[in-house]
Amino acid sequence: MKRKIISSIIILFGSILLFSCKGEVQQELSETTERVSIDEIEEGIKAFIADQTEKNGGVFPVKDKNHDLKMKLVRVHTEYLSNLGPQSHFACVDLVDESGDVYDVDFFMEGEPGGMDVTSTTVHKLNGKPFYSWKQNKEDKTWFRLALEQSNNNLLGVVEGQDEFEFYYTAQLPQLEGPARMWIPIAESDEFQEIQLLESSVPKSAKRIKDANYGNTLFFIELGTENSGEEISLTYSVKRKEKGPYNAPLPDKSLYLASTKLMPTGGRFEEIAKEELGDKINEPHLIQARVLYDYIIDNMRYMKFGDYGKGDSNYACDSKTGNCTEFHSFFISLARSVGIPARFAIGASIPSDRNEGGIDGYHCWAEFYADGKWWPVDISEGNKYTALATYYFGRHPANRIELSRGRDLMLTPGPQAGAINFLAYPYLEIDGKEVKVNSHFSFQRKGES
Repeated sequence: MKRKIISSIIILFGSILLFSCKGEVQQELSETTERVSIDEIEEGIKAFIADQTEKNGGVFPVKDKNHDLKMKLVRVHTEYLSNLGPQSHFACVDLVDESGDVYDVDFFMEGEPGGMDVTSTTVHKLNGKPFYSWKQNKEDKTWFRLALEQSNNNLLGVVEGQDEFEFYYTAQLPQLEGPARMWIPIAESDEFQEIQLLESSVPKSAKRIKDANYGNTLFFIELGTENSGEEISLTYSVKRKEKGPYNAPLPDKSLYLASTKLMPTGGRFEEIAKEELGDKINEPHLIQARVLYDYIIDNMRYMKFGDYGKGDSNYACDSKTGNCTEFHSFFISLARSVGIPARFAIGASIPSDRNEGGIDGYHCWAEFYADGKWWPVDISEGNKYTALATYYFGRHPANRIELSRGRDLMLTPGPQAGAINFLAYPYLEIDGKEVKVNSHFSFQRKGES
């Protein structure tokens, strides 16, 4: 369920955990203390941030012994707002700096709602990674911050910084009883991945084409009976950087606000988005996108059953289940329906806990446009690993390869059935119909045997 602000949820000293953004602080409050609603605490912290932002030229300053930052509000964690005692309150807030890094800042406040003063602010996390935790003194029951060693997200599937590997793309053609046509995406270099096609084994008829809208490069291959059972293989050398928000000109609204066949906009998607945004409908797109991101995480389950895997927003909305394609299609439909440009991309995620072997199929993700930047998101991974939900809002790890981007790919030559929904595996057409191809991805990290 959506994280509604429930005014009756007050976190008591000594009996309920005050999470400090992930369940880490505990306090004790007498039963006679007058409770202040969570709504009022939220309004108080937002008013304070707004006031300080106005006084500081449009940015909110955050300073502690290790940081001197100029920030903008992403969201107040209403699920962790807490009343610590008479006129004493806690808030956990996500703020973003000019580079796009998301900081989780702990606020402690005193005073009445509408007139609260912030007594201290401390940067707790950077892109979801904590700098400290909380520990209780057994003698006097007070709490103190405990510094953490540099954490490592590898076991949760994340390679930070950069990664380097070879990626092997193979496909086995079925028995062909007549002419057929095939389209295969070709990975290409961009700001975040350096790609070399080391080897390719494709039929002699293969030629390169591009799609006009998204700039993808593909092999177009005309096949005959002589190609029956043939193996197609591509070997890539990949140097990939961790992807964060990056500057870009205003995107083409005719592409990134439009409906596609399986990602419609308007109608119930607009209604859902506006209902979830509530009074945030007039907030900046960055804040709105975080609301929609949280809505998808809170309301969908990652499950591979039924008619999943097509990236059908209506299916996702009805079933509240699916794989990465449903998660990101649903998000894109919601975002575009309230004027937030958003786009889809697909490739493969490289395992972080081993250095070679097979890969369990494709993986897809999304980006949205706000504050002059494209912001990467991976909502299905954020759903699987809640500890990384903040990381995946604005980050894609280094251990992946992007094969293509966009939906409803219009190609020349193209399939008789029309636009291709999205393209990771080969698209084989026989007698005007798509035929599934046995495909396999594998990898080996550089320097590893």
